[in-house]
Amino acid sequence: MFYCERKYMKIGIMQPYFFPYLGYFSLIKHTDRFILFDPVQFIKHGWIERNRILKQGGWTYVAVPLQKHTRETIIKDILIRPENWQDKLLAQMTFYKKRAPFYNQTLDVVKQGISCSATDITQLNAHVLQTVCDYLGINFKAEIFSKMQLEIEAPTAPDEWALNICKALGNVDSYWNPPGGITFFDRDKYQKAGINLVFQKINLQPYSQRGLADAFVPGLSIIDVMMFNSPEEINKMLDNYNKL
Repeated sequence: MFYCERKYMKIGIMQPYFFPYLGYFSLIKHTDRFILFDPVQFIKHGWIERNRILKQGGWTYVAVPLQKHTRETIIKDILIRPENWQDKLLAQMTFYKKRAPFYNQTLDVVKQGISCSATDITQLNAHVLQTVCDYLGINFKAEIFSKMQLEIEAPTAPDEWALNICKALGNVDSYWNPPGGITFFDRDKYQKAGINLVFQKINLQPYSQRGLADAFVPGLSIIDVMMFNSPEEINKMLDNYNKL
């Protein structure tokens, strides 16, 4: 009997987002290995500590309160403020209660996601992503770059972080990224290393928000999607993408 080593055909690398939108989970679903990238400077008021859900008249943020830090602090060192923020966040979910058909199931997922004992934002978001993927039936094992002890070449340009991670992992033939990186990444660098650079563009289609908004609000947190759609319906959404 011959043993064939499993090849990691597709790699995704993203900063750890908090209950991100559909496109993030589509990238997780359609890659073989997904790494949470946390050794770079934290950008305040991005998607790492907050995301958007519906409220009366539009949308609002659900957020994690963070401890004060210097501007140069990297993501892995961003700590959560030790206060009871979870109850406030869960209270924001009640807006959905009367009209969202999957309110109870989604509330359970959110509760489980934010109930871990993590003290830093990376660990919390890793747990959130794992919880959502488990609910959706997506094969996912959260890997945090700063915990991997992976030795990589020092990048000489911002687009080389992912390239050097792929080279260090080995057995990688394609790196997948959201379409926003098309002008950021140099395809030639990746091709010379034998790595195909793929940009995945999810096709966001409207779904019924049951009259909670005057018009459909796209690109909200996965929380909103789960409120109105079954895991089976969500997986069909995640499969609706184009490769650029």
